[in-house]
This record gives sequence, C-alpha cells and structure tokens, in this order.
Amino acid sequence: MKTKLSIFILSAFLTTSLINAYAQPSDKEDRSELVARGEYLVNFGGCNDCHTPKIMTPHGPELDPDKLLSGHQSSSKLPPVPTQIIGPNSWGAITNHDLTAWVGPWGISFSANLTPDKETGLGSWTSEIFIQSMRTGKHMGVGRDILPPMPWFSLNALSDKDLEAIFTYLQSVKAINNPVPQPIPPQTSGAK
Repeated sequence: MKTKLSIFILSAFLTTSLINAYAQPSDKEDRSELVARGEYLVNFGGCNDCHTPKIMTPHGPELDPDKLLSGHQSSSKLPPVPTQIIGPNSWGAITNHDLTAWVGPWGISFSANLTPDKETGLGSWTSEIFIQSMRTGKHMGVGRDILPPMPWFSLNALSDKDLEAIFTYLQSVKAINNPVPQPIPPQTSGAK
C-alpha cells in the first residue's frame, strides 16, 4: 500500500510538473515574445525613421544598420538654420538629411539614443520610467519636455503591456555609445 501511495504521489508530482512546464511559458519565452512584439511596434511606428541615422544611396536614404536606433550622431554637424522657418510664406519645421535633427518654433531637437547604452541611451532606464515618459511627454517621466517631432502623445494611447514590449525590444538591440546633444531653445537656435 505504501509503495502504491508513493508511486501515486510521484506520478501526480511528475504529471503536475509536466503540465506546468508546458502550460506556462518560461521567463525566457515571455521575454522573447515581448521582444518580438516590441520590434513589431517599433517597426510599425516608424521609430527608425528619426532615431536611426541614414546612409545616402542611389535610391535615397537607407537606415544605417550599424547605428540602429542610436539617435542623432554626436559627430554630425548641422548646417546653418535658415533665418526664417515659421510664419507666412515659410516652412513650419525643417530637418537634416537623415531626419535625426529638427528645427521648428520649439528650437532644435535631436533624436534620442534608444539603445541600451548605460551612459548615453536607455540602459539605465526601467520599463516604468519609459512608460511614464510616454504617458507624460517628459524625459524620464519627470524631466524636460519631449520635443517634436516625437509623437509621445500617440504612444500614450498604447497599453502598458505594449509600451513594456517596446522597451524590452529597445533593451535587446546593440548598445551604442552616442551622446546626443541637448535640445537648443529657439532664442539661441536661430528658430524664431
């Protein structure tokens, strides 16, 4: 009787263990699903359009795969800002050749480094800080305003789970050390 009970308990334990192993994904599977969802959302949302420098080709600009999501390059020199960029008979905003720097009534904004570099990117951020940034339109959720053309207000409409997926994907790309310049206010940028 004792042997049958032991076999029954062992069998129940093994069955429960197998069911749990197949029924619940591992942390690794959860993370890979989040990364895949985040990559999908980043590509669908066009994040690379502004946050990845471009290489000029005969077919026009293409993403520089070696600088994926590293933002405006600190080594890039901006051309002079036109003296009048807003108002009647003028442009409302202009951008550099690879869409990583923008000039408008807000001054000059530079696309952030979204890679997991701890010094210059999002490597020291948490998913909570990232989500708070997208909810408030503030750097790190509490800092300076996130400036145009960053559509944080559109990302604000995503669920916390989708924003967590985006952040998880961004943490999975190659870390690139690239200290993006701080925004330049309109009075010193030439944007008036």
